[in-house]
Amino acid sequence: MFTLGIDYGTNSVRALVVRCADGAELGTCIVNYPSGQQGVLLDPKDHHLARQHPGDYLFGLEKSVRGALAAAKKVRGFDAAKVIGLGVDTTGSSPIPVDGRNRPLALDPKWKKNLHAQCWLWKDHTAHREAAQITALAAQHRPQFIAKCGNTYSSEWFWSKLWHCRTVAPKVFAAAHSWVELADWIPSVLAGIEDPTQVVRGVCCAGHKALYADEWGGLPDKEFLALLHPDLAALRDRLYARAYDATTPAGALSPAWAKKLGLPAGIPIAIGEMDVHYGAIGCGVAEGVLVKVIGTSTCDCGVVAASKAVPDIPGICGIVKGAILPGFYGIEAGQSAVGDIFKWWVEVVCRGDGALHAQLTADAARQKPGQSGLLALDWNNGNRTILVDQLLTGLLLGQTLYTTQAEIYRALIEATAFGARAILERIKEYGVPVDRIVCAGGIAEKNPLLMQIYADITGCTMQVSGSSQACALGSAISAAVLAGAHKDFPTAQKKMTSVKPKSYRPIAAHRKVYDQLYALYRTTHDAFGGVNKSSDLSRVMKDLLALKAAAHR
Repeated sequence: MFTLGIDYGTNSVRALVVRCADGAELGTCIVNYPSGQQGVLLDPKDHHLARQHPGDYLFGLEKSVRGALAAAKKVRGFDAAKVIGLGVDTTGSSPIPVDGRNRPLALDPKWKKNLHAQCWLWKDHTAHREAAQITALAAQHRPQFIAKCGNTYSSEWFWSKLWHCRTVAPKVFAAAHSWVELADWIPSVLAGIEDPTQVVRGVCCAGHKALYADEWGGLPDKEFLALLHPDLAALRDRLYARAYDATTPAGALSPAWAKKLGLPAGIPIAIGEMDVHYGAIGCGVAEGVLVKVIGTSTCDCGVVAASKAVPDIPGICGIVKGAILPGFYGIEAGQSAVGDIFKWWVEVVCRGDGALHAQLTADAARQKPGQSGLLALDWNNGNRTILVDQLLTGLLLGQTLYTTQAEIYRALIEATAFGARAILERIKEYGVPVDRIVCAGGIAEKNPLLMQIYADITGCTMQVSGSSQACALGSAISAAVLAGAHKDFPTAQKKMTSVKPKSYRPIAAHRKVYDQLYALYRTTHDAFGGVNKSSDLSRVMKDLLALKAAAHR
């Protein structure tokens, strides 16, 4: 028996065929999104904007699945008729405005070129003002709403994006019958669902991004939403009443899509989750195991048994029951840019390519900790955790007339590792057990220098997932459990996941230097982040952004 995992990333979609018995990966296919800049629709006048065309998702869906099946057919014993289920993971929060037939507005010629009618990609930060207002209003009127998401609502999340759309594009907002997270929309398409109210929504996106919780009746109440805007209150009835964990299917594969993909009709579709949450499952997440999925951004995922009390943790992205594994609280944190920072430095500033990435990595590996005299902040796309402030920006200190490209490259890697340590210290401070760390993603797999620096700075041994497609694998595992190939998630994870033999252990001499550098990082972090009120520099970055916006206007 086999299952399919379909993983929607920031720049591409990949499909993976997995054998349920042991997690063997029989075939994979990656398809780049054809629109925009590497799949992302941008606005040169607003660096906060990031959208995607929903048509790219459908194009990538059919092409990637057919490609993965074609690759798997080369393996003896595989037959597409033996695929018993499929799962989908996506970026998030990436909501899509849809019409009354669950069709994205952007697929209508009237809205095709309108940026506001597209999918609002996870890293779109145009709604930073709305996010700040939601935080303030919730603190005053519904403090419980934001207590579970670190007491700060983010511009990356559902309600701030919808409210911003109502502000800047009221005609688009009015044309949208409903809004559906990408993680919920793809499974609904596969199931042939043509009514947005019938889309089976996952608690993963609902709880972490849309302030959903069963304890207060689901989504925020109309009275609170009306404080944001009356149109948001009116929209609530056209969204959803309940959200579900991975024990509930998102539907069954429709005959039409079964024919398009070459799969059996009627097989179950696992509930949609965010990529990093299914990625955590694909890495073997369990209580005490922290999973770091390192990509364009980084997400940290942990779980705590639902039978235990979990305190509210300031600055994290959410504590949601059932969000990752059924029967556990899912705990999420992360950094808004990691791989994106390295890409910016090498490809945008240095005008290089993959060869320069490799060269700078080799040069940086010959440096000792502290040798460059550089210190950087990892905020080039804002701070997701622990400050939750998208109006923070990057910073580099200590450069001289002799500073090299490779020294800056290493300082940027160290900056992301310092940010990772800040997150780790915060969740451990509030009682979340972390006995070991498993990393996934291309960077974790391909960059030993980064992994060693992370071990040295955090003081933790770093393991690497056995799968290079951990998110797609997690989706396939969820489908395998749902289809009955395994009795539960722990059993499926034991059979279908692994870690690579190579691990990265902290080097004592490096740790000593990095502890000193981290103290300097936290001093700078707290000053520019507004944590230390006696040396508050938090307005510097924001005032620079305001001047930038004024110049563009």
